[in-house]
Amino acid sequence: MALGTSHTESLELHTGVYSYATPDVFFLCSGSGLGKAVAKWRDLGENMKRFFVGEVLGLCLLIAFTGAAFSPAKGQDGARNQPGQFDFYVLALSWSPSFCAEVAGRGAGRVPRLQCGARPYAFVVHGLWPQYEHGFPENCQVPAPRLNRSIVSRMIDLMPAPRLIYNEWDKHGTCSGLSQRAYFETVRKARAAVNIPPEYVDLQKPLSVAPSAVEQAFIKANSDLVEGDIAVECHKKWLAEVRLCLSKDLKFRACPQVVKRSCRREQILMPPLRAGSSG
Repeated sequence: MALGTSHTESLELHTGVYSYATPDVFFLCSGSGLGKAVAKWRDLGENMKRFFVGEVLGLCLLIAFTGAAFSPAKGQDGARNQPGQFDFYVLALSWSPSFCAEVAGRGAGRVPRLQCGARPYAFVVHGLWPQYEHGFPENCQVPAPRLNRSIVSRMIDLMPAPRLIYNEWDKHGTCSGLSQRAYFETVRKARAAVNIPPEYVDLQKPLSVAPSAVEQAFIKANSDLVEGDIAVECHKKWLAEVRLCLSKDLKFRACPQVVKRSCRREQILMPPLRAGSSG
């Protein structure tokens, strides 16, 4: 999988008091949840009683006062983790040489042969992720329908990591509302909709570059792309990936919650392709 995953958190409180919470907390703060907790009050030890009063009830009050600002991530229709119920896609393109450089640097002898082997890859598809305006759905079918191996084989040119392909279907594809075949056809169409800047197609020397320069290179290569549609992700000193926001009909669109998580480093490193032409 690509370096770093910075989807918007599944639950978000804009006051900054809490960055996230779990669905269990919301159940506990509901009438039925509190009723069950109070019914078991006598069975709680003293430490748990103090925790319940000091922490859980405090959080419940905070939820009550903040209202809609602190709620599970959901689509415009209020649905959560429902297949097909989302607002837009994020197409994540990973810079493969960074991934391979980090794996090789671990020295554990576990370099993925396909992605980091003889064929050089440049930008590869990490995934096509359904998103809400705030947050994102995931694992919308549990267990997920087993992905057909023939589809995996056909996607290797764009996603040279079979385990990644299986994972992307389970976690994100099941939320698209599409069949397996249709989802990965959409992945291919989304990738085809993005032009890679020519200077990155066959990079032969290490390149130190500002994240903003990577962003501007993509904007220059894609006439309909603007600053509010793209985020550049970094991991340690490396360029990790470029994330582009697309409407359901695969047109570039604004995504402020994604963009605000762009890399803040002044310079990042793009390791070169090892040899030959890019993937």
